[in-house]
Amino acid sequence: MTRVEGEPGPTESSGAAASSGAAASPGSAASPGSAGTSDAGSGARRRRIPGGRRLLLALAGLGPGLIAANAGNDAAGISTYASAGSQYVYRTLFFMVLVTIALVLVQEMAVRLGTFTGKGIAALIREQFSLRLTGLALFCLLLANTGLVVAEFAGIGAAFQLIGVDRFWVIPPAAILIWALVLFGSYRYAERILLVLSLAFFAYPVAAILAQPDWSVVATNLVVPNFLFTKEFLLLGVALIGTTVSPYMQLYIAAGVVDRGAGPSGYRAARFDAVAGALFACLISISIIIATGATIGGRGPLSSAAEAAEALRPVAGSGAEILFAVGLLGASALAGAVVPLSSSYAISEAIGVERSVSRRFREAPLFLGLFTFQIALGAAIALTPVNLIGLLIGTQVLQGVLTPIILTYILILANRKEVLGDAANKPLFRIAATAVVVGISLMSLFLLGTTILGFFGIG
Repeated sequence: MTRVEGEPGPTESSGAAASSGAAASPGSAASPGSAGTSDAGSGARRRRIPGGRRLLLALAGLGPGLIAANAGNDAAGISTYASAGSQYVYRTLFFMVLVTIALVLVQEMAVRLGTFTGKGIAALIREQFSLRLTGLALFCLLLANTGLVVAEFAGIGAAFQLIGVDRFWVIPPAAILIWALVLFGSYRYAERILLVLSLAFFAYPVAAILAQPDWSVVATNLVVPNFLFTKEFLLLGVALIGTTVSPYMQLYIAAGVVDRGAGPSGYRAARFDAVAGALFACLISISIIIATGATIGGRGPLSSAAEAAEALRPVAGSGAEILFAVGLLGASALAGAVVPLSSSYAISEAIGVERSVSRRFREAPLFLGLFTFQIALGAAIALTPVNLIGLLIGTQVLQGVLTPIILTYILILANRKEVLGDAANKPLFRIAATAVVVGISLMSLFLLGTTILGFFGIG
């Protein structure tokens, strides 16, 4: 059940959350500042649990973190990573290592805010900042997410077009299925379906291995910077940030841990979920770059989903298009649910009304109404003639420019003791997280500057 405005804050609710979450989350941490015999007892119980069983329990707790991170590997993400390999072979790999570190730090802060406060990020922004700043954050989110929802349904259509099925036959039914999953299922049921869709990503590490790249060159590019200081390379770098550390992912993961009922005592399980999800998602994105670089590297920017499918030819041979279509379909359907959910969570949190996948329409009309509207709008626009690759990469550039705004809010909130108490960012973590936000912001601002100068024929 999701908390709404007026419910107890982190200090008042921690005891109840700890008592409710202790049984469900073995290995979970206590709330900030709490100690005593119960913690000692739970610690003793944790020590008696065999290592293999602890791993199984941790895997069973996977949910919002893995879903949010994998949603970044959507149709837009696959196209952006494939374009990186096609244009620059392995040059972007070291950059992706830095982006992976950034994603781990940001997702950890997001789940910490959700578990220790019992509130989503939009609700915390509303409480800690002015209404104008809250409105700015929501406007940025809706602007970016609108393009993304269209892109996800365009990705579903492109997946079926690869196997000869017109998008008009698949986009409307896909929209209805995604809509029904959220409106008529519980949070746990929807979460399981979204996790199943994540299985489609396993094709890419296999493709990277079977493509037989020069692993010494790959390893060198993973640990040694090999950047090109050109506007095109920078544009792609911002797109990679936008698709990997997207604002909607952080809003969804914080709201997701609240929706599943995780409290302070469930923090360790939520943190494992967030970190494991980030690492897995970035392994997939790096695998896509390697597979594409090894098979079609140097070809230049991609212009169609069929070209991107060639990265999977070492795995499937003549069936590469079918395998790519399956991966594209799973990725697009996953993000097609997560992206509009993140918008619905954020706006409902900011207003202070009920929001939960487990609610019915009459119980959460704004939350589910916004979700319905976004699904309908995205599917309708996706039925119009669109250049999928151009739309997807352009949307990710927009995400990369808007991401610093949301990340700055998350960083400030996670630094504040009045929000998180003893769970606030420690000095070393604060320095690392600040470096991440500043680095992403500088890249985005530099891109904006060069773009504006380009309008005037300068640079």
